[in-house]
Amino acid sequence: MAKSTQLKSDALMEQMKLHLSTDAGKQLTNKIGLVYQINISPKKIGFNEESYVVDLKKGEVKKGPYDGGKPDATFSFTDADFLKVATGKMNPQIAFMRGAMKIKGSLSAAQKFTPDIFPKPSKM
Repeated sequence: MAKSTQLKSDALMEQMKLHLSTDAGKQLTNKIGLVYQINISPKKIGFNEESYVVDLKKGEVKKGPYDGGKPDATFSFTDADFLKVATGKMNPQIAFMRGAMKIKGSLSAAQKFTPDIFPKPSKM
């Protein structure tokens, strides 16, 4: 993993940590109850990926791969495409069909991964 690259998604993941500690975030945790691993690459999927775990069972976001077994679904994105999906500028199904997002694991769990789980951007 290259440490020299600063992903734009890092800021969104920090906001997600704060979002999950709010009442709205706790409702998401109760509603979804799944664990997602998100692999984000600076330019090309599969290269120099940074991994994040969005745990909607415990209501937390951590940097690094999931260490509690297998996540319910794993997504791979480029930094730019992840931001588009997370901010609602690109539909997750369209991203998948275009190859901008790769999915491993449960497709039913993956279908619950929508822009609604992310905090609404104030100034990004």
